[in-house]
Amino acid sequence: MPLDTAHPKLARLQAILKEMQSAVVAFSGGVDSTFLLKVAADTLGKNVLAVTALSPTYPPEEHDRACALARSLGVRHLTIFTNELSEPAFASNPPDRCYHCKKELFRKLREIAARENLRFVIDAGNADDLSDYRPGRKAAVEAQIRSPLIEAGLAKEEIRLLSKEMGLATWDKPSAACLASRLPYGETITPEKLQRIDSAEKLLRELGFKQVRVRSHGDLARIEVESEALQKLAVPETRALVAAKLKDLGFAYVTMDLSGYRMGSLNETLSRESESR
Repeated sequence: MPLDTAHPKLARLQAILKEMQSAVVAFSGGVDSTFLLKVAADTLGKNVLAVTALSPTYPPEEHDRACALARSLGVRHLTIFTNELSEPAFASNPPDRCYHCKKELFRKLREIAARENLRFVIDAGNADDLSDYRPGRKAAVEAQIRSPLIEAGLAKEEIRLLSKEMGLATWDKPSAACLASRLPYGETITPEKLQRIDSAEKLLRELGFKQVRVRSHGDLARIEVESEALQKLAVPETRALVAAKLKDLGFAYVTMDLSGYRMGSLNETLSRESESR
């Protein structure tokens, strides 16, 4: 049975893309954007252009993976450079930091779409994003960016399932996010802090931890791993190695978050502040 027959939401997504006729896809190489690019390429053929933004907030290895994925899908792919850190409204790290980043990104993508004579710019926001704090959504709405996965009602787990059935290598890829999301709101974002965070997370992945966040609170590193991996991180030899390596990177204190990994944990402070008000 064809995938579009077995999955009504996929059929809906294909219909949405077909109606668009052509599009620029904001492509990070993550689970959602790879799935969206695959379906867009299958539906629209050569009328698709993938664009990846390279910046200090985006790990270089993620860019390399995005390039390889675009090649494997046979899609034309461009890399553009953005420097959010030059924008004080972003670098000062306010709660709506993502709005300022996405606003600049979407402006550039719309310029590319106009130059390439492509009708729409689309991003890979999914239905789960509607229940989370996502200031970047405001920028998308303002710039008239379409979000076909949301329009089709596709949530993250559905996207992973469909990706697996399609044979996409990203189906079980850990959730990724801008490196700036590791810094508490109000703490200035700098290239040095982002590089330190990237190096710390790379070390933990090399040790076999799949879903990792190193939240940087000044000179303190708060490590989040999946709940089932907490015991592995607490093994004395591993704990000592991680502490030593992260201190070599410049952290004075290294801690393990006993609640484990959860998406957007730094948004928890916003929820508490909102409740107190």
